[in-house]
Amino acid sequence: MGTKLVALIPAIAFVLIALIETMRPRRALRFGRLRRWTTSFVLLASSRFTVWLLAWIIAVPVAASWAENNSIGLFNQIALPLWAEWLGAFLLLDFAMWLQHLLTHKVPLLWRFHKVHHADPDIDVSTAIRFHPGEIAFSVIWKAGWVLLLGVAAPIVIAFEAWLAANAAFNHGNIELPRSIDRLVRPFLVTPDMHLVHHSTALKEQQSNYGFALTLWDRLCGTYRNESEKGRDLQPIGLSEMQDEQPTRALTSLELPLT
Repeated sequence: MGTKLVALIPAIAFVLIALIETMRPRRALRFGRLRRWTTSFVLLASSRFTVWLLAWIIAVPVAASWAENNSIGLFNQIALPLWAEWLGAFLLLDFAMWLQHLLTHKVPLLWRFHKVHHADPDIDVSTAIRFHPGEIAFSVIWKAGWVLLLGVAAPIVIAFEAWLAANAAFNHGNIELPRSIDRLVRPFLVTPDMHLVHHSTALKEQQSNYGFALTLWDRLCGTYRNESEKGRDLQPIGLSEMQDEQPTRALTSLELPLT
């Protein structure tokens, strides 16, 4: 039951952010919600088989349990208090996701799939689930490798996944977060305005702010950018070569890595 409740956290976060951005949107959407959201949910549905087959059968119970049973991985080699193991696992898994995100921008083959996420000509909470199934497959395999390397217990992996997804819903949200709150939160967590910069059409701005949850790694590695050169109100979103309605179509998005 505990696992099921944890798994509900991202869904609850998604619904809450969707309600907030409906009542108080940060920016006016150029293409509205209907077709964009339909495409995002088609992409989500097309990834479900990948997620269930790879994440919940391999990455979480198999990889984590096998590592624990065979004393494989960092946390199975050292004795730590439970709180320190959880904290260390969250920090290192967050770094793994930051590094994965950076690689999807730097490696041409990975970028072919990741650009489906960036092709969205608007940004709101639905963008947080807009990922090509090819990228989801790579991500799950990448995470499984890190689970083995670190020897992270399955409950920690599940909790981390829920926390990461909830953060993604938050920082993709088209919500008006007051500057004062943004300044208070941003030293620790990626805020909507911070992640907005990453969805700029400008290449140098896309290659910044890779964090999914923590801002720590961008600050340490020199990839942090405070704001777009054009400012948060005028910054164009998406891919410069796809500023029409094409990315809002599900079939176009699924075929994009092949073009």
